[in-house]
Amino acid sequence: MSGTGRTDEGHGRLGSKLSGLAVALGCVLFLGGFAWGAVVYQPYTVPTASMAPTIAAGDRVLAERIDSGDIKRGDVVVFKQASWGNLPMVKRVVAVGGDTVACCTDGKLTVNGKKIEESYLPKGSAAEASKIPTIDVPKGRLFLLGDERSGSLDSTAHLTEAGNGSVPVGAVSARVDAVVWPMDGMLDRPTGFEELGGISQPGPLRLVLAAIVAGAVLVLGGAAYGPVAKRAAQRRSRTGGARERALAG
Repeated sequence: MSGTGRTDEGHGRLGSKLSGLAVALGCVLFLGGFAWGAVVYQPYTVPTASMAPTIAAGDRVLAERIDSGDIKRGDVVVFKQASWGNLPMVKRVVAVGGDTVACCTDGKLTVNGKKIEESYLPKGSAAEASKIPTIDVPKGRLFLLGDERSGSLDSTAHLTEAGNGSVPVGAVSARVDAVVWPMDGMLDRPTGFEELGGISQPGPLRLVLAAIVAGAVLVLGGAAYGPVAKRAAQRRSRTGGARERALAG
């Protein structure tokens, strides 16, 4: 075998190895991303328009499984409460245990005396669509409102119950990170609550999606590279052989 033939064969073997490595790494990232997402997130279909325009009726969301101690003001959460029908519901946390909440002052919700800028409310609407007397939220409980204040069955509909309409933190199972169908993307951060303390950071959804996309690219690219590299090596070998024969002749 000529030196050129041996070189081209070596290139072909290298291309095959690189292709296999890319496919293997891609499978790890692709399947690992799905597994990671399945562990961290749960899907949920929102049945009503009580969270419009943030989440419309029928939207499919991904909610990050969280501990009760991670819940903060402004979070959109999935919860179940027996006195509310014991079905999964999605509402926004506007006050946590120890807070004083009321509505409204100058048309704005107040928490601990501070007026909250709620950019997520429907345009042209006002927080005062839900009248809330001054409520002291008991420790270990949450006061929840829908973003569509005029049509949401939220804490304001349960003010006469124990806890003044609040629900226990243990009722929350997850925090909504994104609307995935339709593909509206990550929820906007509720910056109006920052003066009262830290607000939640998004979960690892972007990293999960990046791993899945990178894995898919490596699998497809690696699978395509192997045959291409092999054909290229064969073409170089044929060309090199023809050149050597021409020189020998």
